[in-house]
Amino acid sequence: MIDRGKIYFASDFHLGLNAGSPAIEREKKVVTWLVKAAADAREIWLLGDIFDFWWEYKLVVPKGFTRFLGTLSSITDSGIPVHFFTGNHDMWVGDYLSIECGLTIHTSPLTTSFNGKKFHLAHGEGLGIKDPGFKILLKIFHCKPLRVLYSAMHPSIGVGFGLKWSLNSRLGKGITKEFMGEEKEDLIRYALSFPEDEKIDYFVFGHRHLATTYKLKNGAEIIFLGDWIKHSNYAVWDGSELAFRLAD
Repeated sequence: MIDRGKIYFASDFHLGLNAGSPAIEREKKVVTWLVKAAADAREIWLLGDIFDFWWEYKLVVPKGFTRFLGTLSSITDSGIPVHFFTGNHDMWVGDYLSIECGLTIHTSPLTTSFNGKKFHLAHGEGLGIKDPGFKILLKIFHCKPLRVLYSAMHPSIGVGFGLKWSLNSRLGKGITKEFMGEEKEDLIRYALSFPEDEKIDYFVFGHRHLATTYKLKNGAEIIFLGDWIKHSNYAVWDGSELAFRLAD
């Protein structure tokens, strides 16, 4: 009998981006990993920036990703829940992924429990930040009137512009930031802002493109999930331990 006790976490696939590895090869690797994970998964959590750019119109969705979307649909059809957090690259999802693929969509951080341990899950953009420029950019991205205006453009214009914008990101240019220490890491600052009576055991974040863990003085552990641009990192909870892995 298959033990379906494992919970998988991954983020930052950036599907569609040709950086680090060809976009189509990365999608195939993600699909292979999903199929293997589904063999013993209780749940699968995708923590943001799954697509490098996704803008969903009422009757139109971006071209491509058929292998990935078909695999997700097959997994949810089999009864395994798949959770999808929006990130700063794919925050513009509507109801397509939930209706057609059966995903549970999350647009904000979530605290939940697995096997008696408390997890706080989020993509991570905007959390604990001090940079006023990025704060303004996120407000623009979330502005509903501006989103309505953007959606009024023909998809070939709206999606085309979004893809070009994405290519100008630090990922498109091949730029990543190393770990900057507790005082300068926004997500550590965010985790430290939680009151002690919350008693979070694990903070699990995407966004930073770091595959590392950080232990807080109160015993909580922060897991930065890394990305799939170069290394294909993910984490798995087996009911007693949360561990990093590399996809085959």
